[in-house]
Amino acid sequence: MVKKDLYIRDGKVSKIGDINEKADEVIDASGKLILPGLIDGHTHMDFPFMSEVTADDFYYGTMAALGGGVTTIVDFITPSKGENPLDAYERWRKKADPKVVSDYSLHCILRSGDKTSLDAVKPLIDRGVISFKLFMAYKNELLLDDESLYDAIKEIARHGGVTAIHAENGAIVDKRTEELLADGKIDPVYHYFSRPEIVEIEAANRIAAIASMIGRDVTLYMVHTSTYESVDIFREYRKKGYKFYNETTPNYLTYDYSVLEGEYGYRYIMSPPFRTQAEIDGLWSRLAMDEIYVMGSDHCVYSDEQKKRYMDKVPPFNEVPNGTPGTETILPLLFTNGYMKGKISMEQLVSVSSTNPAKLFGLKNKGNLLPGYDADIVIIDPKKEFTVSYKMLHSNIKYSIFEGEKLYGFPEITILKGKKVMENGRILASAGSGKYVPGEISK
Repeated sequence: MVKKDLYIRDGKVSKIGDINEKADEVIDASGKLILPGLIDGHTHMDFPFMSEVTADDFYYGTMAALGGGVTTIVDFITPSKGENPLDAYERWRKKADPKVVSDYSLHCILRSGDKTSLDAVKPLIDRGVISFKLFMAYKNELLLDDESLYDAIKEIARHGGVTAIHAENGAIVDKRTEELLADGKIDPVYHYFSRPEIVEIEAANRIAAIASMIGRDVTLYMVHTSTYESVDIFREYRKKGYKFYNETTPNYLTYDYSVLEGEYGYRYIMSPPFRTQAEIDGLWSRLAMDEIYVMGSDHCVYSDEQKKRYMDKVPPFNEVPNGTPGTETILPLLFTNGYMKGKISMEQLVSVSSTNPAKLFGLKNKGNLLPGYDADIVIIDPKKEFTVSYKMLHSNIKYSIFEGEKLYGFPEITILKGKKVMENGRILASAGSGKYVPGEISK
């Protein structure tokens, strides 16, 4: 960390150092930390899943992003069954463009390995969608068999794209769920037991093996990694020259699966589930060793009513929509539980939350506070403590899974391309003021 002045002109970082230029506005950040705006590489806004659509559309979701110092999100195009991904791209742009208050980019989920889906890969890359998500779970909805995974990864790699992977052995998850339900084990905590650590570890090992058969041109990105063993698998392939990377979320660094046992356990149902303390400790150690490349949120927000399927009681665990909020709390959780406790450096915090996702997703002018980059900035008071309450957050729900946590590092000011868009919790940007940022393949 250095003590410098920062000069912004035309939405870009212009100069860094001791600056005596005249300015339209001067922000005194003495005693504060100035960081690059975060890039949340994993969000689901206006997302259709499990017969529900997330409570956060692109307006509420990107307000939450700016509230947390996230200046760019990367969301997931989700084609309907049988829909051409190119048509889904147009739908997502029409949903997002009028509502976003942050900048945004896009991944695309491939629901099939058929010719229509694979033929869409290159045109989507030309439109700035350079990463594609494949699922190894959710039979009859999103799951691809191994042959389809192989074909899709090969086509994505042929054009220089990134393959994002949801790694869980879906067949075993379905079998264990069936067994638990048959035994009357329906409470939220059994969500964890239906998807134990090994189903992720097996899938991580399998997808790494499949991708390695295609070659070292594959860029493989495992989303929401919840086990340190999966990180270790990808690390061993990197030692052999493969471009295999892991993302995790602050959720997996904060709570163990006991949160599923409480009165509001249903709020914590997400996939993969919260894990054990051993996994939390293991993920922190891998993060400290620079073996986790990206910190996303997997922001996927459902109201209490949606989570409970509009009933007075909680439904069986397998019927609760999967997903938790997260984009607004990435920075304070990493700052408080990581940097302040000496687990990671400030440089590592910035790398996983800004610099690395910008590199991975081809966001050429994002992720750094250097001359020529977009002036996307977050300012925090490192000594100011906050008690988390949903009332201070911006998602379209009336709870936070981090309710009551005492955290440092909530942004005081968020700046997007040189314009102040959030100050002291108040969003200053209007719907549609954010812009689509196409990803670019590295040459």
